[in-house]
Amino acid sequence: MTRTTEPSFRESVDLMFNRAAALMDLPPGLEEKIRVCNATYTVRFGVRLRGQMHTFVGYRSVHSEHMEPVKGGIRFATAVNQDEVEALAALMTYKCALVEAPFGGSKGGLCIDPREYEEYEMEQITRRFAYELAKRDLINPSQNVPAPDMGTGEREMAWIADQYARMNTTDINSRACVTGKPLNAGGIAGRVEATGRGVQYALREFFRHPKDMAEAGLEGSLDGKRVIVQGLGNVGYHAAKFLSEEDGSKIIGIIERDGALFDTDGLDVEAVRQWIVKHGGVTGFPDATHVPDGGTVLEEECDILVPAALEGVINLSNAERVKAPLIIEAANGPVTAGADEILRKKGTVIIPDMYANAGGVTVSYFEWVKNLSHIRFGRMQRRQEEARHELIVSELQRLDRYLGDAWSMSPNFKAQYLRGAGELELVRSGLDDTMRIAYQSMAEVWHDRSDVGDLRTAAYIVAIDKVAKSYRAKGL
Repeated sequence: MTRTTEPSFRESVDLMFNRAAALMDLPPGLEEKIRVCNATYTVRFGVRLRGQMHTFVGYRSVHSEHMEPVKGGIRFATAVNQDEVEALAALMTYKCALVEAPFGGSKGGLCIDPREYEEYEMEQITRRFAYELAKRDLINPSQNVPAPDMGTGEREMAWIADQYARMNTTDINSRACVTGKPLNAGGIAGRVEATGRGVQYALREFFRHPKDMAEAGLEGSLDGKRVIVQGLGNVGYHAAKFLSEEDGSKIIGIIERDGALFDTDGLDVEAVRQWIVKHGGVTGFPDATHVPDGGTVLEEECDILVPAALEGVINLSNAERVKAPLIIEAANGPVTAGADEILRKKGTVIIPDMYANAGGVTVSYFEWVKNLSHIRFGRMQRRQEEARHELIVSELQRLDRYLGDAWSMSPNFKAQYLRGAGELELVRSGLDDTMRIAYQSMAEVWHDRSDVGDLRTAAYIVAIDKVAKSYRAKGL
């Protein structure tokens, strides 16, 4: 690869796959089977809006069916194209394998700018797109389960789920046809925050490993670490919010489409978010320096850089100037293959996207299981846990009275210990466990093999190996 040629997103994913596959002992036929995309469906449909017919183009790509259903988000954006959707579907395959979610990889997209349409128009468009996919089993609880992505959220998932239910009136599991739904439509607590929460848990796990921190030239904990976040959408907002409010990190930079905010003393993430919601961008925010060319803030001194919006924001044109010793890819493909090579040579540690943003698909898995079991998590055991804890607290209170001033229970212990785990606590616990185990599987390959020099290659090796074992178990 030369410095003058920038690979596309699809080429970047293939290059990174090839780099890992070259270090594995896979038969050439099996390697090709894992790499290629199984199928991509392109749909062109019309919707009558504002007195005339509008034609829309959408895609649903299935990368691998080594496990079913296949899983992957649907994005609404003007830049959606077949190559991008297929690259994202491939990443979903590897992501699900890495975090041991029992899904194959898929992805969907619709070429549209949602800001140009009224809500009722978006509902018509979304329902028609869902109809076109569902009638070909590209939305189905046992075959293909979409989720939110860029430009979509709970609202769109509720429309899709309802459209599928209308078309399949006797399917008792119809709610499991899509994840990321609102709570009152079969969703799960913690799904909206899931990807951002996963980024937080990934960083916490990284900072539990002194050897890994040393690779990035960092020490201590997340407390006080200077963080720059690119993109304050759902993922970037929750990651920044949790890191600043719960871990004590300083969010010194926030980059948006109309520029960036910068303050070495730290930004108030919630205040910035509210300003963006009200004004549509960061311009005019009163309590920080506004930088019109937001891309330059990617190159500022910081401890952790969190690209959380579009792919390719760190590329051949700016990789040399990126100073962050640790980059965590909260978005899909924010670092191109060319930039990845430059950064690795500089010694930058990159926590790869297929791991870092897997919180969304992990909690989607929990939601899918909840929909299939038709009962919310915690409903059966929560009060029984509280009753058992009450026995222990009662004994401690008796001991407290018996010992007098010699010993007493800590303040708030009773209230904290007595509370049984509800759905949100159980979802966060399951997500934390998933992110820890997945990181450890990557780190083990990273440190144990002299031919593996970075976490991304390690992640691909772990994921490809799991997909290969699934194919072998099928007899392919």
